[in-house]
Amino acid sequence: MKRIKLILKKRPLVCLTANNIYTAEILDNFCDIILVGDSLGMVVYGENTTNKVTLDMMIGHGKAVRKGIKKSIMVVDMPKGTYEKSSLLALKNAKKIRKLTRCDALKLEGGTEIIKSIKILKKNNIPVMSHIGLQPQKISNKKKFRVLGKKKVEEKKVINDLISVEKAGSFAVVLESVTLNLTKKINKISKIPVIGIGASKNCDGQILVTEDLLGLFEKSPKFVKRYENLRYKIKIAAKKYRSEVIKGIFPGKNNIYN
Repeated sequence: MKRIKLILKKRPLVCLTANNIYTAEILDNFCDIILVGDSLGMVVYGENTTNKVTLDMMIGHGKAVRKGIKKSIMVVDMPKGTYEKSSLLALKNAKKIRKLTRCDALKLEGGTEIIKSIKILKKNNIPVMSHIGLQPQKISNKKKFRVLGKKKVEEKKVINDLISVEKAGSFAVVLESVTLNLTKKINKISKIPVIGIGASKNCDGQILVTEDLLGLFEKSPKFVKRYENLRYKIKIAAKKYRSEVIKGIFPGKNNIYN
């Protein structure tokens, strides 16, 4: 819990995702929290949703990311099907993830329906970051991703989820894809840090999927800002490599062992 207390900063929290050691090493210089997110199912394995991500996948990537982190708080997503059915199942899998990845905390999607899982993890000294608002694990088709909070029933649900996870003991909460008005209401009543993704700047911090930030995809959600276009730069590098191989320029004398 000592490292988790670092989250209580005076400035907005900076959070990004990582799924390999090299990305983690770079981000560790700039982030308060690095998340090994189940978004890796989409950005690494090419799935349309996060639903096919397994416990072993999260553990494997978590172990790799751990090697690259020295100062940031490392959080690992618990994938779909590993914590919702029972609190005992949640505890069993949480212990396994934490033991093998040596992460600082786990992230669970859901609100009122999973408070027993949050409570038992908290009771066993396993810090929990919650995830409310849009919950990708509940979506089977990426076309169903949408903004929540336009309807009163949606607004009420998200607020109730916040109150529930807060009381259950979560140390922070990710708030995804909700209206500006609802974001303001959540941040006004929340007693724990709210980290936004598609939830405006009216939060205690922000998180993005790193591959989106780097522009590795042709299309990204509206809430993403591309800070670089690596897709284009990789194309240019690969094109140049192809040309030099065909022309016999590469490998050159500096690339040969004498």
